[in-house]
Amino acid sequence: MKQSIHKELKQLVTLKDSNRKWQMALLIAISLGVPLFLGIYFGNVSAGLTACLSGLVILYLPSTGSLTNKISTLLISAFGFILSFSIGQFFSFNHIVSVIVFGIFSMVTHWIMLYYKTAPPRSFFFIFLVSISICQPFNLNTIPFKVGLISLGLMFASFLALAYLVIESLKTNQNTQPKPSPILQKNNYADYWEAIIMGVFMALSLMCGYLLKMNNAYWIPVSCAAVMQGASRYHIWQRTFQRILGTLLGLGLCWLLLSITKSIIILCVFIIVLQLIVEILITRNYALAVIFITPLAIFLSEAANPIITTPNELIVLRFQEIIIGSFIGAIGGWLLHKEKVRYATIKGLAKITNGFENKNY
Repeated sequence: MKQSIHKELKQLVTLKDSNRKWQMALLIAISLGVPLFLGIYFGNVSAGLTACLSGLVILYLPSTGSLTNKISTLLISAFGFILSFSIGQFFSFNHIVSVIVFGIFSMVTHWIMLYYKTAPPRSFFFIFLVSISICQPFNLNTIPFKVGLISLGLMFASFLALAYLVIESLKTNQNTQPKPSPILQKNNYADYWEAIIMGVFMALSLMCGYLLKMNNAYWIPVSCAAVMQGASRYHIWQRTFQRILGTLLGLGLCWLLLSITKSIIILCVFIIVLQLIVEILITRNYALAVIFITPLAIFLSEAANPIITTPNELIVLRFQEIIIGSFIGAIGGWLLHKEKVRYATIKGLAKITNGFENKNY
């Protein structure tokens, strides 16, 4: 027990090696920062915050593969962002409908990611975007405007990413590069039950937020999805612990930043700086990254909300929602891991059986 505790504590401060390029962090920071400051300039901070969410699409830009594969993956992800946000807007008119649609969307998205064996962050930011959108007050008249903001933000982020890819390709001697493998590789053994478990727990987490009458119910499913991204049962429980601990420290940092400034311009600067720090840390140490993810996510979602002026109330609400979501995610992740083990066993037995049948034939 003593060795296990020492191991976990050591991992909290250990930075792993990462092959993520620093240019990616800069691209995302610019993609977030420009829409934010344009929103301030035109006197519509809420619109700037909506548009800047599109900058997260650059996280889906693959680090390997040909230029065509990278561009295709980015454009498919951009379309997914528009679809995610639009679905959330159209089905936010009723809580029961929202829960059902959110669960089905999460299930289908997770299965698509399994089928094409995509790399992290997989389905997380699609679920993140639809959960934010579906918890907004329904207003049919504003849907085209909000979807347009997301689309404009995606156009800007895609243009930046395309310019970066072209510059990188010009620097690289293509003749000396190994033949790239396809970015999307079909997995005929994609597990339907794993996708169903993901969808059910996403729906339950959103329903829990509605039943508890949380101010912003989407914090619960977002926290749940973050925990369920764990690769194994140990990883899931470790991520739950790290997320709760990192959230506590992150909420303290958030309270401090909100206490020292009330200027929206300074909050936007905080968002850009925090995003840079998160991108540097996320693949090196998840617990440390969560400390900065927490205030970043709060600023992105609450900067235009009057509650931002009452840090004490805001911190208490967000902490409750994140704790609830993390525990729901831990339970869902445990079931998800059991299903992965079961399915891997069945798939292995099927391959062995097919091998014997082919040999006999």
